[in-house]
Amino acid sequence: MLAVSDPDQIVVGFGIGGLVIAALWRLIVWIRDSPVRPDPWDAQVELQLQDAPEACPHCSTPQPPNAWFCAHCGRAVGPYNNLMPYLQIFSEGEVLRNSANRHVRHRPVIMIGYFLIGLAFMPFFLLPVYWFSLLKNWKQPDGAPKSIQK
Repeated sequence: MLAVSDPDQIVVGFGIGGLVIAALWRLIVWIRDSPVRPDPWDAQVELQLQDAPEACPHCSTPQPPNAWFCAHCGRAVGPYNNLMPYLQIFSEGEVLRNSANRHVRHRPVIMIGYFLIGLAFMPFFLLPVYWFSLLKNWKQPDGAPKSIQK
């Protein structure tokens, strides 16, 4: 704790503290009194959504309620796949495969992220192979058709 011997500095400190508390209180009141947006779904749409089967986010194939992987494309579709340690490996592998074999956006930040993800998840002896395929994928133009391997 700083010891301040000048009474003017103590008063200024209390004044700034009071202004900060008042500003925070005004922010809380502003958020509390903000208008509530109406629910975009009516009761009929809510019922239709509850009865609709889950679908694969990649190929839109309907999935049974207890599916962990899509029967059509093989992607992870379970509700808790990324939270379960064994099933999380498949999601991470899917990200690494997509970055090296499929179309990714050609942005430097995205490619740096893929390089760092490779450092975190790839075995050391496979890392140069992954980086080579990532750079080969980076060199292809944005509109180039890529073969999808299944």
